[in-house]
Amino acid sequence: MDKTSRRGFMKVVAGGTLIAAGATPAHAFGPRETRKTPEEAIGILYDSTICIGCRACSAACKQRNGIQADTAAPAAPAGAAQPPGTIPGIWDKQEDLSPENYTVIQMHTDGAGGFGFMKKQCMHCIDPACMSACPVSAFSKDPETGIVSWNKNACIGCRYCFVACPFVVPRFEWNRAFPRVTKCELCKTTYTGLDCYAACCQSCPTGAALFGPREALLEEGRKRLALKPGAWHDYPIGHIKGAHSSAKQVAKAYNARIYGEKELGGTQVMILGSVPFEKLGLPAVGDVPNSAISEGLQHTLYKGMIAPLVLFAGLLAAAYRSTKQ
Repeated sequence: MDKTSRRGFMKVVAGGTLIAAGATPAHAFGPRETRKTPEEAIGILYDSTICIGCRACSAACKQRNGIQADTAAPAAPAGAAQPPGTIPGIWDKQEDLSPENYTVIQMHTDGAGGFGFMKKQCMHCIDPACMSACPVSAFSKDPETGIVSWNKNACIGCRYCFVACPFVVPRFEWNRAFPRVTKCELCKTTYTGLDCYAACCQSCPTGAALFGPREALLEEGRKRLALKPGAWHDYPIGHIKGAHSSAKQVAKAYNARIYGEKELGGTQVMILGSVPFEKLGLPAVGDVPNSAISEGLQHTLYKGMIAPLVLFAGLLAAAYRSTKQ
C-alpha cells in the first residue's frame, strides 16, 4: 500500500469513527442516572475515633459465618486462652481481607504522629461497580435492604468484580478446586429487627460499628459532626434503633464529612474519622459512580449495535478502497 492509499485508508477509518460517535447526541455519552437508595436500606456507621482495635468484630464475623482461622495465619501461642464462646483459632490478626476474613481492623498513621483504626469490609454501594461489571449478574442488590450479595450458581470466575471494585473488597478462593468469591454480606440480614443483625456490630464493645437503617445512621453521623471536640456524647452500642446500651465518651475533632454519604453515589457502610480519610486507606473519589459513567458510555455506543455497525461499514469501505486497484 503506497502513501496515498494509506492516507485514504486512515481518512475513511476516521470518518467511520466520527459517524459512529455521531450516531447519538454527544450528551448521551455522559453518566447514566445514579441508582436510588432503597427506602429500607440498612447499613453500618463506623466511627474510627472510638474504635479501640480489639478485633472483636472480625472474630464475631467468623463465628457467625462458620469460618475457621486462615490456614496461612500464624498459629496462636500454645495454651493461649480464647474469648468465651468463640471457635478456636478465629481470634487471629489479619492485616487485610481474605477468603477467611470478611472484615478486618487496620491501623493507619497520618504521617504526623497521629493514627486511626479502620474497619475494612464491603461498603455495600448504592450503585455497585461489582454488579455493573459482572457479565453474568452473579452480584445482586436486595431491593429492600440494599445488601449486595454474590450468587455462586451464576459466577463464572472471571473476577471482573475485583478490578471494578474501587475499595478492592472481593476475594477469590485460589486454593479450592471449586472456588468462591467472598465478601461481607452483612450476615445476610434481611430485616431491621433488634435481636439479630450484623455480628460485627453486635460484638463491638464501644459502638464504633453501629447497625441500623441508613437514614438513621446518617442522622447520628451528622450529630457527631456538630459536636465540639471534648464534648461528651452518648454513643449508642449495637443497633441504633432501640440500642440496649450506650457509652458516654469524649468527642474528638471529626473530619468535616461522613465518608460514604455521597461518595460514588453513596454507600451503606459509612465512615467517621479524625484522621484524613485518604490516610485511613479510603480512595479519594467523586460523587458520580464509576458504574454510571461506564454504563452511560457503553449503553450509548452499543444501543442497537448501531455504532459498531457504522464503524464496521467504515472499515469495510476502507479495505475495499485500499484493494480496489
